[in-house]
Amino acid sequence: MGEQAEVVATGIRFAEGPAWCPDGTLVCTSVADGALERVHLDDGHVERVAVVNGGANAAQLASDGGFVVTQNGGIDFAKAGLDPDDPPEYRPVTPGIQRVDATGAVTYLADVGFLAPNDLVVAADGTLWFTDPPHYPPPSEPSGRVHTMDPDGSTRVVAEGFAYCNGIALEPDGTPVVVEAQGLQRLLPDGREWIIESLGDASGDGFCVDTDGRFYVAVTAAHGIRVLDRDGTELDFLPIPGKGITTNCCFGGADLRTLFATDGIPGQVVAWESMPTPGLPMHPWPAPPAGPD
Repeated sequence: MGEQAEVVATGIRFAEGPAWCPDGTLVCTSVADGALERVHLDDGHVERVAVVNGGANAAQLASDGGFVVTQNGGIDFAKAGLDPDDPPEYRPVTPGIQRVDATGAVTYLADVGFLAPNDLVVAADGTLWFTDPPHYPPPSEPSGRVHTMDPDGSTRVVAEGFAYCNGIALEPDGTPVVVEAQGLQRLLPDGREWIIESLGDASGDGFCVDTDGRFYVAVTAAHGIRVLDRDGTELDFLPIPGKGITTNCCFGGADLRTLFATDGIPGQVVAWESMPTPGLPMHPWPAPPAGPD
């Protein structure tokens, strides 16, 4: 399935949260630097879009050309043992949902009562779904939650009691699915069901979905993407050469047949072109209209 992974950008410290943009670039987060980075795929040039401080975990395109960002509040990389030779400065901020407008200006859309917002996805009606796990390592008592934020900015908890809810995506029919603990769970109106309870010898992080409903899960220390059918059956594994920690993935390209993945370590973006099935198109977050000058 697909070609061998090709490195398309390097030097992004703890890359996460990739988002395909209509101008043919890819924007991802740098968790370590609390920033959004734009990858120019023609030459691999990386351009800083905005600094949000803390820990920018995931990003999604907004209708005004900006982005919405899950802000986990910041990670002390030195204490976590990540990047021990050159740990980034610890710059904690309030956890929540941030907005980066088309000029790069940063504001909060929601900033009260959150643990460490991690991943997000926008539904067809403009509702923003996002996971809110505790800081890693998680406590013994399950405390993770999934929230929604309506276009008017109001938020509510729609599911709780997760050990560690991480990535989130929507199936073709709009059903939300989350990476929970070591597996994948489907969120239903009357509860939750396991799609698969264990993704193998490495935990899942972020993931994306193709138009047939298959899941493409970034499996951290396994250093690659595990491809699963809707029932959890493993169909393929897309390895990334060398050692690393794979954090998230998305589809892009003009035909949505290029799969992009971010590696937190060593801090790169890779791509597989000519995937057999296109990715599910992403909905932009509906930015409110600009007010009068």
